Amino acid sequence: MKLLKPTLEHVCTLGVELGSIRELGQGRAGARRIIPIIGGTVSGPQLNGKIMNVGADWQTVFDSGMAELDTRYAMETDDGAVIEIINYGYRDGAPEVLAALGRGEPVPPEDYYMRTHARLETGDARYEWVNRTLFVGTGARNKSSVKVELYALR
Repeated sequence: MKLLKPTLEHVCTLGVELGSIRELGQGRAGARRIIPIIGGTVSGPQLNGKIMNVGADWQTVFDSGMAELDTRYAMETDDGAVIEIINYGYRDGAPEVLAALGRGEPVPPEDYYMRTHARLETGDARYEWVNRTLFVGTGARNKSSVKVELYALR
């Protein structure tokens, strides 16, 4: 029996606006920090709306410079559904690239690795399909925002 090869289907682009970084200091695994998620946009073929001013990215930055991304926030669709987003991943690259990102400088996303897997959940029957779909994302970090292209794993 041959299993199906998975495919990716673009769902939306998340334009996530970020608040000021809150440094927690050195934790067990690396430098800990909290980055508030304060708004943004959702646009795409399957989801459209806004990022709500609720949630944060609870990051760990390891000695190598790699950042472990651990976010929890929510979107409100244009037709009023609220969808929770839990997004986990990594941002990694050459030391000079990560240093430039840390200074808020623009860096082409192809110069570093930023990948995530996301779980979406809602109680709104119109979007019940998100509760049973796996999502992956590619991302780019800007000075005060993050862009994530979210794909359904089919």
